[in-house]
Amino acid sequence: MTPQTALDASPLNTLVGNSTAIRQVQRLVTRMAKSRYPVLILGETGTGKEVVAQAIHNLEGKGRFVVVDCSSLVGPLMESNLFGHRKGSYTGAHADKLGLLDEANGGTAFFDEIGELPLDLQMKLLRVLQEKEYRAIGAIATRSSNFRVIAATNRNLELEVVEKRFRQDLYFRLNVMKLRLPPLRERKEDIPPLIAHFLQRHGNGHKVPAEVMDQFCEYEWPGNVRELEHTVQTIVAMNTGPWITVADLPSALIHSIREKNAHSAGTFPFNQDPVDNADPGSTVIPLDELVKVAIKRALRVTKGDRTMAANLLGIGRTTLYRKLKEMGM
Repeated sequence: MTPQTALDASPLNTLVGNSTAIRQVQRLVTRMAKSRYPVLILGETGTGKEVVAQAIHNLEGKGRFVVVDCSSLVGPLMESNLFGHRKGSYTGAHADKLGLLDEANGGTAFFDEIGELPLDLQMKLLRVLQEKEYRAIGAIATRSSNFRVIAATNRNLELEVVEKRFRQDLYFRLNVMKLRLPPLRERKEDIPPLIAHFLQRHGNGHKVPAEVMDQFCEYEWPGNVRELEHTVQTIVAMNTGPWITVADLPSALIHSIREKNAHSAGTFPFNQDPVDNADPGSTVIPLDELVKVAIKRALRVTKGDRTMAANLLGIGRTTLYRKLKEMGM
């Protein structure tokens, strides 16, 4: 799921993918856009919670979409950012200021990372949601703002309620319609269309061959779609194209795949001696045979990709080619 661009003809086009999981998200987004009830979006960091919130708002088509970053609402100015203030209400208040809730009037207020909101602000936000009224700092009269509420978090709010870090009444107020976003590792079939989408946005005619796409799909993507887009941006910035190669992949991705494949193939870790636990009476294996076995395993794990195999073995590609020739492989 990616931020909306001019290339997208429909808000749903920002929810890129063909998996069962993403199609279910698209159906729920369409359904949620037909009402003004609060929506609570749950999911790991980087799964696209703001993109989904924006799609719901855009389908509804009313007013502005205002992002309230709850993780930044700390310190003495947090209420000013949310509710606004009157001139002279505190040191540094040189002019009247409208708050984020004023800006959201008639539209949508998206409370990103609502689980980070301090308890005292949770209480004040609850009153706003109930009464649709609030008072700017230093003001006597109340102001009204009618906006749709969409909140998102990567926290377990039910646990936060139990631990007294999140108000139960606010949780019930927000949790009218709930949407859980799956992590990218649970919908890997969406990786190729996502990469194509990011290359259309950031690339310059770049292309991904099948063996490189396989490596993208092998990785678990702990940072989810956000990490995938950042990776594509980095590769495009460093590669003039048109073809992206395995050598262009970031070291963290290669290292993660190396460890995963080594474990699944039953190979020994590269930083351990494979004969540490060997039978003292066993026949000593010639070094050349061990090298040949290691190369064969690396090529099997990488499905014949010699550049990736060389990375797994910790040697240069030319060194691998030389050893393959020497061993008649």
